[in-house]
Amino acid sequence: MVQSIAAPSILGHQPIYGSYCFKNVLNKNSPSYLSTSMGRWPIIPSVKSRAMELTERAFTRCKIDTSVKRAGYVERIGCGVVGAIFELEGVLVEYNPNLENQCWSILSREEGRSPPQGFVLRRIEGMKNEQVISEALCWSRDPRETKRMSIRKEEIYRSLHGPVYGFRPGSEELVNSLARHNVPMGLVSTRPRKYLEAGIRAIGLERVFSVVVAGEDFSRGKPDPEMFVYAGRVMGFAPERCVVFGNSNRTVEAARDARMRCVAVASCHAVYELRAADVVVRRLDEITVVDLKNLADVEPDEFEFEMEVDEDFL
Repeated sequence: MVQSIAAPSILGHQPIYGSYCFKNVLNKNSPSYLSTSMGRWPIIPSVKSRAMELTERAFTRCKIDTSVKRAGYVERIGCGVVGAIFELEGVLVEYNPNLENQCWSILSREEGRSPPQGFVLRRIEGMKNEQVISEALCWSRDPRETKRMSIRKEEIYRSLHGPVYGFRPGSEELVNSLARHNVPMGLVSTRPRKYLEAGIRAIGLERVFSVVVAGEDFSRGKPDPEMFVYAGRVMGFAPERCVVFGNSNRTVEAARDARMRCVAVASCHAVYELRAADVVVRRLDEITVVDLKNLADVEPDEFEFEMEVDEDFL
């Protein structure tokens, strides 16, 4: 292969009959000639070896030190090319979906309503409380009433859950890795801001996220992409450069509609149920910084890698 590459680059044409022939205009006294119908042609054995030598030198100069380039590559990623948008519950911290169902059952009894059925509870997953009350359960369309019941529902959840939050296995490792490489991170949740910030403080991540989007910042929850689009805009990223981390098909659908990539964490659903996501993991430490680059379609040209080539050789 080296010979075939070297020959055209040095001589300018393909070899004839397996050897390199040209008319000797420099040294007519050369003792080695090949007689053909076109005249006498000298055979210079050193041409092939010289071509191979120059080719080897070219490959040596152009060879990339993968360890150095990879380190610089990750560092360039950390300069703001990719943004990570996380959900809190079921992704970064442990989450029990049964608590959510209990909250709606307790609230329905307090309001004198029929408790929602199982298929309704599955339908309202990821929606804002006001949406659930006015659109899914149809309990009231009065903004003041929906707001009152929404606040009461969150109070019930807080009393059932308590102030203690714990990291899911692998989530702390990924967050630390992204922070170490200066990858911007945002947090999105349908919870009220005061409860969301209390949960962040409980796990010591209050200074990690550059953007925290709470329920007060958008009007519609999942599967509407509004919450993720808003987070991406505040972070200053194009949708194609954002990777969303969630734990449900509602998150996957919302991320797709927002033209973002999605990593699904199989915390509340089986892996096969989340196959619509770009990547499905059981633990967040299965994802690396370079994986984020691959998900966000960041081309190598954007990292300005340059290959040095000897001008004399060209």
